[in-house]
Amino acid sequence: MRISVDISLYPLTEDYVEPILAFIAQLETNAKLVVKRNSLSTQVFGEYRDVMDVIDSEMETVFEQLPHSVFAMKFIGTDRAGVVDV
Repeated sequence: MRISVDISLYPLTEDYVEPILAFIAQLETNAKLVVKRNSLSTQVFGEYRDVMDVIDSEMETVFEQLPHSVFAMKFIGTDRAGVVDV
């Protein structure tokens, strides 16, 4: 089953840009996922288990480095990669 996830990361620090870019860059290293950036969030598309495993791992990394961070996510049970907006 393919899914779509809309993710926003809010590191609660003055230097918030770099952790966001690093998180997105790590998502983009996984060849099994389609990752689309925009100015407000990042969309991730792929097989359910692949997406969830990567998000789980990368969220843990963020929380280890910046425990005062917030993730806001929306999950959709279909692959919306070909649609303009999730």
